[in-house]
Amino acid sequence: MIDGDLVEDALARVTGELPGGGEPRSGQLAMAQAVARAIDGERHLVVQAGTGTGKSLAYLVPIVLSKRTAVIATATKALQDQLAGKDLPHLAATLGQPFSFAVLKGRSNYVCRQRVDELDDDEQLQIEGTRERVAAEVEVLVEWAATTTTGDRAELAVEPSNAAWEKVSVGLRECPGASRCPQGANCFAEAARYRAAEADVIVVNTHLYGIHLAAENAVLPDHDLVVIDEAHQLEEVISNTAGVTLGAGRFSALANAVVAIIDDPQLVADLHASADSLAVALEDSADVAVRPAEVPDLANALLLGQERTQRALDAARKVPKDAGETVTAKALRVTKSASALLDDIDAAFALPDTHVAWVAGGNTPQLRLAPVEVGDLLTEVLWPATTAVLTSATLPANVAERLGLPADGYDELDVGSPFDFEANAMLYCAADLPDPRSPDYPAALVAEIERLIVAAGGRTLALFTSWRMMRAAADHLDGRLPWRLLTQGELPKQALLEAFTDDPEASLFATMSFWQGVDIPGRSLSLVIIDRIPFPRPDDPLLQARRDRAGSRAFGAVDLPRAATLLAQGAGRLIRRGDDKGVVAVLDSRLATAKSYRWNLINALPPFRRSGDRDEVEAFLRNLRDRP
Repeated sequence: MIDGDLVEDALARVTGELPGGGEPRSGQLAMAQAVARAIDGERHLVVQAGTGTGKSLAYLVPIVLSKRTAVIATATKALQDQLAGKDLPHLAATLGQPFSFAVLKGRSNYVCRQRVDELDDDEQLQIEGTRERVAAEVEVLVEWAATTTTGDRAELAVEPSNAAWEKVSVGLRECPGASRCPQGANCFAEAARYRAAEADVIVVNTHLYGIHLAAENAVLPDHDLVVIDEAHQLEEVISNTAGVTLGAGRFSALANAVVAIIDDPQLVADLHASADSLAVALEDSADVAVRPAEVPDLANALLLGQERTQRALDAARKVPKDAGETVTAKALRVTKSASALLDDIDAAFALPDTHVAWVAGGNTPQLRLAPVEVGDLLTEVLWPATTAVLTSATLPANVAERLGLPADGYDELDVGSPFDFEANAMLYCAADLPDPRSPDYPAALVAEIERLIVAAGGRTLALFTSWRMMRAAADHLDGRLPWRLLTQGELPKQALLEAFTDDPEASLFATMSFWQGVDIPGRSLSLVIIDRIPFPRPDDPLLQARRDRAGSRAFGAVDLPRAATLLAQGAGRLIRRGDDKGVVAVLDSRLATAKSYRWNLINALPPFRRSGDRDEVEAFLRNLRDRP
């Protein structure tokens, strides 16, 4: 049993030793004690912990006190870095109880010594015909691989291109395993797995945990407890990792692997031809749900690709065992990747009623397969096997139902936030704007954005639900504002955020990837603009399948909870510490006028003071702008 007083004393000690001093917040203590009860009672816990709660220490302290083995799964690299670089080292230094921790990433995040050895052996580092920039990158990576102690891509001072990194790494579908690899004894990925197996606390990303569940708990070391931080993303992560992705690149990659070990130009040409034919077939079905076996061009492309992949597999298996260490290793990777490709093609043809298949459009269309509901998988492999704590600053109202949590097997808690949102922030509902579906809306929107940014003196993060609207607003305001205007895409994300933070009068226009995981405290941000309520696309095939399952409950069960959670995430970019002040402006009149659901959205937001008076909001922003 974890004594409640012990948790309180330990939390006080840990927070008191934080830089600048501190003390436990009531919500943090309530969460820590709830986590302790969940561990003792082996009951799942769903806890919403608003910004400023200090939720990572709230779950880490009782975990360490419990002396149980735990996995912490996070959805963002920023939180993973915070846990491994700050929170866990701080606990180790101040809690007074010894424990060990490790970070474990997916295999493709580590440089592969075998691939590097093959590059050293092969003429021109296997990059003849590639662009000079990629060749130079590969040479740098080879030099780094000789000195690194972890092989972790995150160590690199400069992020390599995917084209370069792929030449020195392997994914799960390619790796034959340490016992069959010449460099297995020196493998960086295996070393990371070993460290994780010896650790008390293992930090992973949620995607890797999803792969672990899809593999029936076969990827990560045994553990008693899992914390899913940023759990509002869990459903989509599980959908991705429990599904299949098939694209032309799978056949092209196999062809490039085959040419290195098998003297069969016709087979290589056939695999490249399969890549081309699949790409054409997918383009014809972009952005729609399909049953692959019932779409003639797609079925034919997959059947032909299946036959050619089988030929590649048979040829790789016939490579003599005495062909040399390098050739044998390459043959094993071809065997592994061809087998995985055949399994995925089989899955596409045997699509069960529990899954949906669709073609995700874009520059490189891909066939996607995913379970319509993830609850069945979690009920089978997670809830009965491991105590789980699900936490986030914002959780959908029906998260337990969506994830299939057993009705009598979990507790739910909302510990709020220590911040005084009503005193420090205002929610502006622009009731006078045209409906976002009206042709008059775009012009009215950009005019409203301009007035608000001028009142704020820059200092604005404008979040858009589409690239088209973001670009229209940026083009209209270009040259009309006396302050710098940054837009997503002109710099890498981290560089863009740094430029925004460093210039306190700049504004940043961005789309969906900036609605979450962006932390900009202080005077650089006093206005968050959201162009419209972020309802999901009506033509999303996976969501449509979920709507079909929900029937008459579809809007309330599928669309509204997702929109409310994302809206709250976007609004949550504003107040990141106790002295932050500002306005969240939602420029969608439906937030003020839609009687049937507006309160579902408003109640999901922090308890801001609300106003529909533009003059009042502008005056509030001007006061913030002019404060010393």
